[in-house]
Amino acid sequence: MPLLSNRSAVDPFHAMDVLAEANRCKAEGRPVLSLAVGQPGAPAPRLAVEAAEAALKTGRIGYTDALGRADLRAGIASLYRSRYGADVDPARIVVTTGSSAGFNLAFLTLFDPGDAVAIARPGYPAYRNILKALGLTVLEVPVGPETDYTLSPESLEAEARAADVRLKGVLLASPANPTGTVTGRVQLKRLADWCHDRDIAFISDEIYHGLTYGADEASAAEFAPEAIIINSFSKYYRMTGWRIGWMVLPDTLVRPVECLAQSLYISAPELSQIAALAALEAGEELEIYRRACRDNRDFLAKRLPEIGLPLLSPMDGAFYAYVDVSRFTNDSMEFARRMLVETDVAATPGLDFDPLEGHRAMRFSYAGTLQDMTEATDRLAAWLR
Repeated sequence: MPLLSNRSAVDPFHAMDVLAEANRCKAEGRPVLSLAVGQPGAPAPRLAVEAAEAALKTGRIGYTDALGRADLRAGIASLYRSRYGADVDPARIVVTTGSSAGFNLAFLTLFDPGDAVAIARPGYPAYRNILKALGLTVLEVPVGPETDYTLSPESLEAEARAADVRLKGVLLASPANPTGTVTGRVQLKRLADWCHDRDIAFISDEIYHGLTYGADEASAAEFAPEAIIINSFSKYYRMTGWRIGWMVLPDTLVRPVECLAQSLYISAPELSQIAALAALEAGEELEIYRRACRDNRDFLAKRLPEIGLPLLSPMDGAFYAYVDVSRFTNDSMEFARRMLVETDVAATPGLDFDPLEGHRAMRFSYAGTLQDMTEATDRLAAWLR
C-alpha cells in the first residue's frame, strides 16, 4: 500500500463535508435547507449562459494561452478602471481555474517550504490547508473587536514576535469569510504599505467584491501595484461551477506564474472564459442579486440574535453570518451534525475557520433566498427553544 505524504495530512474542509451530507439527506427526500456553503442562490447571469450556448454551437472550444484569452483580460482591466479608477494593464492579469488555482499559483511563485505566511483567524480554511500542503509555516493571527475584525501591522508584528518567525507573506480577505468584515481603504492601504516597506508579499483576496452593503469597499489595485490580487467569478457573478477566476500581478511575477500555470493547468476552460467575459456586462441582473443578499443580511442580523444566536462579527460584506453558539454547545461539530439530523438545516461549524475558538461558533450562509432564510430560522427557533 502506498505511503501518504506529510503534505496530505491537512484537516478536512468541513463545509464541504456538511454539504455532502446535506446532499445525501436531500437524495433521501428530506426537506433540507443548506446554509452551509457560499453557493449563490441564483444561476449564472443570462448573458453568460447565452454566450456559452453560442460558443457550444460552433464546437470550437479548446486550449487558450495559459494567461487566458486576451479579450477577457482586457475586460477585467476595464472593470478595474470603471469600478475602482485603477489603471491595470491587461498584461498583468492572469485568468485562472477558479480562485483556488490563483492561490496555488501565488503561493508556489512567492514562497519556499518553511516560509511563514500570516492569515486571519477566523479565516477561510483552504488558506491554511493549501499553505500546509506546500510545506509553509502558517501564522494564524486572531482578529476580533480590538482589531476591527481585520489584520493590522500591530497584530502581525505581535504574533510574528511571539512565534519567533520572519514573515514572508500576508494574506488578507476583504470582504472576509466567515466574518463578513470589509477592510476599509485606509486600513487596507496601511497594511499594504507596511508589507511593501518590509519586503513582505501582500496577497489581497477580493473574491467577494461587489457583495458589500454600505461598507468602504477598496481594491489593493488602487494603491499597491506590487500586491497580488485574487478574484473570482464565483460569488458576485454567480458562476461557482464554471471554475473561473483571475489574478492581478506585479510585472515581475507574470512570467513565473505563466510558466507554472502552463504545467499545472494548461489554461482555464475556454467555455468559462467566454461566459465570464459576457458576465462582466450583466450589470443590473447582478445588482438584483446583491440587493437580495442585502435583504437576507438585514433579516438575519435581526432574527439570529432573537433566537439565541448572537453575531460574532459585523456582516459588512460577502454572504455569511458568524454566530456564537456557546449558549447551546461547546462542540460546534456535534451541534452542526445534530442540527442537520433534527431540523434538516445545514450550516458550517466554526472549527472550519478557527481551530482554537471555533468550537463555540457556527457560520450560516445567506447566499440563498429570503424564503429559505425565514424557513431555516423558524425551524431553528423551535429547535433551540
